[in-house]
Amino acid sequence: MNLNATLIGELIAFTVFVLFCMKYVWPPLNGAIEARQKKIEDGLAASDRAEKDLELAQQKAAQQLKDAKAQAADIIDQAKKRAVLIVDEETVRGQEEREKIIAQGHSEIESERNRVTEELRKQVATLAVVGAERILEREINQAAHSDIVEKLVAEL
Repeated sequence: MNLNATLIGELIAFTVFVLFCMKYVWPPLNGAIEARQKKIEDGLAASDRAEKDLELAQQKAAQQLKDAKAQAADIIDQAKKRAVLIVDEETVRGQEEREKIIAQGHSEIESERNRVTEELRKQVATLAVVGAERILEREINQAAHSDIVEKLVAEL
C-alpha cells in the first residue's frame, strides 16, 4: 500500500483535530465531569450526615419520651401519695370532730341530768314538806323554814 498525499493529509488533519480537542474541548468536558462527580460525592456525604442526624434525633426523641413518661409516673405517684395523705388527715379530723361532738353530747347530758336531779330534789323537798305538813296537820311556812328546806335539798 502506498502512502500517498491524501493519507498524509488526513493524518495531519486528524492529528490537528486531536490536538485541538485535547487543548480546547477535553478540559471543559473533564472539568464538567469532575464537578459533577464532586457534586454527587457532596450529595452522598450530606445524605449520610442527614441519616446520622435523623438517627440521633430519633434517639433523642425516644430518650425525651422516656424521660417524660418517667416524670409523668413520678407526678402520678406524688398525686396518689398526696391523696392518701389528704384522706388520712380528713379521717383524723373527722374522728376529732366526732369525739368533740360526743364530748359535747356528754356535757349536755350531764348538765340536763344535773338540772333534772336538782328539779327532782326540789320536788322531793316539796313533797316532804307537804308530807310533814299533813303529818303535823298544820302548815309549815316555807319562807320561814327555807333554811331547813335547803338543807334537806342538799342532803338529797
